[in-house]
Amino acid sequence: MNTAATEQLPVVVIGAGPAGLAAAARLVERGLEPLVLEAGPAAGAAVLEWAHVRLFSTWGEVTDPAAEKILAPTGWVKPDAKTYPTGGDWAAGYLQPLADALGDRVRTGAKVTGVSRAGRDRIVDADREAQPFVVHVAYADGREERLFARAVIDASGTWYTPGPAGASGLPALGEKAAADRVTYRVPDLTDPAVRARYAGRRSAVIGSGASAFTALASLAELAKADDGAGAKAVWVLRRGISGSTFGGGTADQLPARGALGLAAKAAVDEGHADAVTGFRTEAIEREGDRLVLVAEDGRRLDPVDEVIVLTGFRPDLSFLSELRLDLDERLQAPVELAPLIDPNQHSCGTVYPHGVNELSHPEQGVYLVGMKSYGRAPTFLALTGYEQVRSVVAAIAGDRESAERVELVLPETGVCGGAGLFDQPETEQSADGGGCCAPAPALIQLGTTTSAPSCGS
Repeated sequence: MNTAATEQLPVVVIGAGPAGLAAAARLVERGLEPLVLEAGPAAGAAVLEWAHVRLFSTWGEVTDPAAEKILAPTGWVKPDAKTYPTGGDWAAGYLQPLADALGDRVRTGAKVTGVSRAGRDRIVDADREAQPFVVHVAYADGREERLFARAVIDASGTWYTPGPAGASGLPALGEKAAADRVTYRVPDLTDPAVRARYAGRRSAVIGSGASAFTALASLAELAKADDGAGAKAVWVLRRGISGSTFGGGTADQLPARGALGLAAKAAVDEGHADAVTGFRTEAIEREGDRLVLVAEDGRRLDPVDEVIVLTGFRPDLSFLSELRLDLDERLQAPVELAPLIDPNQHSCGTVYPHGVNELSHPEQGVYLVGMKSYGRAPTFLALTGYEQVRSVVAAIAGDRESAERVELVLPETGVCGGAGLFDQPETEQSADGGGCCAPAPALIQLGTTTSAPSCGS
């Protein structure tokens, strides 16, 4: 197939989530034809699975300008920019209307099972860049199809590949066998059936990010309710407690994000959750109808009824195995992007603006965007994805000047340092002396008499 013919092909976008639909809108804006392939039954299928969770970004920060232009002729009215949508609000009030406006450019129930170069597997050099991409698709009705594309934008996210309870990155022994009592999502306690599952029961929450904060706060609210009396959380942390454990608090420029950490701190302070630190789960054992978490050092927690694993996500790269990607060996993010988002090093302030230069690979014309571009890093925001796809689409359209003119300022987290070394407590202020840490919680590590270190001590 010659170059001119290849340029007449659509750009395949994998995933009809926020970044994928924004990419489609940008392509339409540039006069290019997108084909969005969504594995789920509806646009924003992953978002709908956490429909009950409220975003810490406002409506003003979760819609894309090009998408708004496509929506405007349909009579769509943007919600109050200062209010905070839930995942369900976001999907129903923006993602689905956008998919509807894009029409048959969006296919649902279409799972991408492989991407390669036409007639060229990973090892073949000859005439490689001149070949279009070939995309294999499996449809929900059992059909299979082979499609050709001039470029591929993978915005499939990481939602369906959550991290395990095991601290080594592998499932804990017995974790799979305990699947009936283990969830990798924030429970929807507004659902009566789910609420009954946690009411009056003891639940372990494994994780230290925003999702864990949300789960702890929700379980605390359940414990305060008449129908949830006796509900108790055990918060399992792989590291010690420091000034940044609960996030940026009032120093966070995204107030709702800071409030999540403060709500988690309140859950601990009020006795609705007990924090267990330095606990690296090695096994999950059955004890009658309950589960016992066992650490690498042999410690055993008191039995729990449920385990909520919120240890982050990782990208599914299996269907991209025939492409030549340049990914960081630790984060599984594009190698040029990884240093900018590495949680071992990322500090107070903003993520450095990035676009096509940081998202490119040796395989020209393929891009990982949105949450997937961050690999295993946890700091992604929707507006980051929107700026990524603006830059990437400009590059596909041949407008390199616009592609490289990336302008993005992200709100500060208000947290000193990144995640830090695994066993190293965060006890120092940021190097600039800005004192951005939130106040250290006055908690005692269980089983010891040593207070948690405070920021700047």
